[in-house]
Amino acid sequence: MLINCVAYQEGKKLADIAVEDISDYVGRPDCFVWVALRDATDAELATRQEEFGLHDLAVEDARHGHQRPKVEEYDDTLFAVMHTVEFSATDELRVGEVNVFVGRNFVLSVRNRSTQNLLGVRQRAEQEPHLLRHGAGFVFYALMDAVVDRYFPIIDALEVELETIEEQIFVRGSARANIERLYDLKRRIMMVKHAVTPLMESGSKLWSGRVPGVCEGNREYFRDVYDHLVRINGTLDTLRDTIGTAIQVNLSMVTIEETETTKQLAAWAGIFAVATAFAGIWGMNFEHMPELTWRYGYPIALGAIVLTCGFLYRRFKRLGWL
Repeated sequence: MLINCVAYQEGKKLADIAVEDISDYVGRPDCFVWVALRDATDAELATRQEEFGLHDLAVEDARHGHQRPKVEEYDDTLFAVMHTVEFSATDELRVGEVNVFVGRNFVLSVRNRSTQNLLGVRQRAEQEPHLLRHGAGFVFYALMDAVVDRYFPIIDALEVELETIEEQIFVRGSARANIERLYDLKRRIMMVKHAVTPLMESGSKLWSGRVPGVCEGNREYFRDVYDHLVRINGTLDTLRDTIGTAIQVNLSMVTIEETETTKQLAAWAGIFAVATAFAGIWGMNFEHMPELTWRYGYPIALGAIVLTCGFLYRRFKRLGWL
């Protein structure tokens, strides 16, 4: 679906134009056209391919989607794939995709499987005509910067969730639930990392060494985006390492809880073993056992068992076994 189609010249908006008039503007000097599509159909992509002379392989990637984040050059055209990450209504992470075609006189953005709109990017660019004067390369930077900036709230939410789980690690009886939550959090962190790391690796070619022609005048802006990606990637690595440590601590807590339970069982078993030993001895009924003829033998035997078991109970209590 077509979102908008706008022509710009020397950093200023000329007009919202119909797609049929694109060819009339792309031929003008210092003029470029910015077309935004959402969940584009094959017919729309085919029309834009013919209009802008897009490479077949790039269009094929945009048509099928589910591509790894990347930046590729096709002659004088640049093709980039970026992943959007957002929370669904059920707080599950959902991954979308933004495909961007950039040429000397055009920018074509195609957003798929994402509810995040990019209208704010256009408004921001139009409010900075001195930067928009850099042409299609600056628009590409603005789109990439918007996608990357939206990773930060996701990471903040993941950090808060990890802190919440860490507070529950030492709560007795919560080990299983904690491990399940930690593994689920680790899975979501890897979803974000799969969006960030490949884009960081590909984005380095936009500011260092030989950069594509359309990005030549915007090196410092792409370097800023690259710095954000490096920081995000470092934070994700830290979160992943922290989760690994938390899982180990949680497993240690499980072992400690099991040891405590084993000690309690062993203590009670020892107490009852002593009582059983006394009862076994006095229950043998030999003929010449003097205790059998004592008038107070029975209460004395019970008293001896109770006193001995009480003594053992206090000893185990002091040792922390009970």
